[in-house]
Amino acid sequence: MFGLNLSDHVIFAALTAAFVILALTAYVVNLYIKKMKVTRPEGKLAEEEWDGIQKFKNNLPLGWTICFVVAIVWGFWYIFVGYPINAFSQIGQYNADVADYNKQYSKKLANLTQEQLVEMGQNIFLVQCSQCHGVTANGLAGKAQNLTQWGKEEGIMNTIMHGSKGLDLPLGEMPPVEMSESDARAVASYIMADISDVKHTKYPTDVAKGKEVFNTAGCTGCHGEDGKGMDGSAADLSTYGTPKFLAYILNHGKKGMIGQMPSFAYAGFSEIQIKALSAFIESLEPNGQ
Repeated sequence: MFGLNLSDHVIFAALTAAFVILALTAYVVNLYIKKMKVTRPEGKLAEEEWDGIQKFKNNLPLGWTICFVVAIVWGFWYIFVGYPINAFSQIGQYNADVADYNKQYSKKLANLTQEQLVEMGQNIFLVQCSQCHGVTANGLAGKAQNLTQWGKEEGIMNTIMHGSKGLDLPLGEMPPVEMSESDARAVASYIMADISDVKHTKYPTDVAKGKEVFNTAGCTGCHGEDGKGMDGSAADLSTYGTPKFLAYILNHGKKGMIGQMPSFAYAGFSEIQIKALSAFIESLEPNGQ
């Protein structure tokens, strides 16, 4: 019949439902057309009126009441028992397949060497990040963040000297801090050596001085004495230069000098991919824009 396979129970059920709906519609339309011709309004009118129009105080017809109750019961069944919870879902199957693949993928790449992580991170960077940050990651002459300095003392020094629109945090933007270059380098060394989980700095002899400057130059007012941002009021410096900080930026986006970096949460980066991307950025030699 019209090329339809009626042996398929889904097609048969759909056609049956369609015919039932058409028949019921025809019956109801015919019923009410007849009523409109022969019946007259009956019942007690309400006292309120508007522009000469009043309404009846008639009770809801029994048939309507039954329809409403059936629709409500069916709605609860549909949400809590029927489709889509207990039915096959192509999207659900796809998500399950992706999760299974990612699990196998993670096991396969769990023991990559540092060199392999950097190579993997470079591939991710060229596909996802180079459009704004440039293939050399230097920010295309100020159009985006210079990632060759990110996660290093140079990045902290740049933030101290020029400020940062940064993340959307309660205390807002960080303004530039009036500080000599040597003091800024000392603060950066202190953050990298003692506060950040990186626990390494290129300037170990400046750490003691950096701690003193950090405590006296107003840094603790926003970041707290431990540098952890006082429960999210400012950036948590303990994660600076680590995959955890990179993951936060990728998931939440970040304000920049020329606009807003969008969230990359849709990309669904795995933990290993973020670790690899962080390793690549860390491997870059700092340079100016």
